[in-house]
Amino acid sequence: MQDYLIKALAFDGQIRAYAMRGTEMVGEAQRRHQTWPTASAALGRTMMASTMMASMLKSDKHKITVKIEGGGPIGAIIVDAHPNGQSRGYVTNPQVHFELNQHGKLDVARAVGKEGFLSVVKDLGLRDNFTGQVPLVSGEIGDDFTYYFVASEQVPSSVGVGVLVNPDNSILAAGGFVIQVMPNASDAIIDLLEERITAIPPISKLVEKGLTPEEILFELLGEENVKLLDKMPVSFQCTCSRDRIANALISLGKEEIRAMIEEDGQAEAHCQFCNETYLFSAEDLEELYTESK
Repeated sequence: MQDYLIKALAFDGQIRAYAMRGTEMVGEAQRRHQTWPTASAALGRTMMASTMMASMLKSDKHKITVKIEGGGPIGAIIVDAHPNGQSRGYVTNPQVHFELNQHGKLDVARAVGKEGFLSVVKDLGLRDNFTGQVPLVSGEIGDDFTYYFVASEQVPSSVGVGVLVNPDNSILAAGGFVIQVMPNASDAIIDLLEERITAIPPISKLVEKGLTPEEILFELLGEENVKLLDKMPVSFQCTCSRDRIANALISLGKEEIRAMIEEDGQAEAHCQFCNETYLFSAEDLEELYTESK
């Protein structure tokens, strides 16, 4: 099964819902950054929550950047996410892992920490970006995004994200959901929703059972109550490329390029998001020098 995201409404538009499978997306992040299990869970949860949040934007030209910094050993988690389902991300310290917590789960809160903030920057193509920031409430990621939606966007929400890791550190399964209450929702529907969310198994268990995004929503909301609206692929996708790096070097000007040639004989650029390194030899730089003139 390939990764994808589902958008839906429920209870005649009183509830807005999103669900996704992110196994390959998180797996690609793990392979690129060689994250250890607890770091994989923290990064994967953040990527999936950010991907679902970005899918709420109206234009493919928009994007969001999420930063979580809780003071834990993992350091900062940074994710860029686009409305088309493409996301990229990294953690400052990818080789972080602990024993399972008291609930038998990866101890993400210990890795992330709780003394910090979740920040969201929305680039909507306007003169100024929208920035929202809330203190972390648990460091478990899902709870923190739930609080962000309520406190920063005034949309009562429930966010569940889960990542399961194989013994060899590869990703077994990853998925998540966002359930949001619309202004017209009745108290009865809100009460029913709270009961369902409390009663269902953790999202990691639903993912482990192999439920599709549609089935996750059916489990949460009842199949008879859900109206599916849209389905879109999601993936780990970085926006860097050799051409973009070359253009950035050209923009430095011919004097800077000449200095690189004479002092180092080469230039090297590294992308933190995808862990790719681009090497430009002296011959490559000579060509860029010619172009810069």
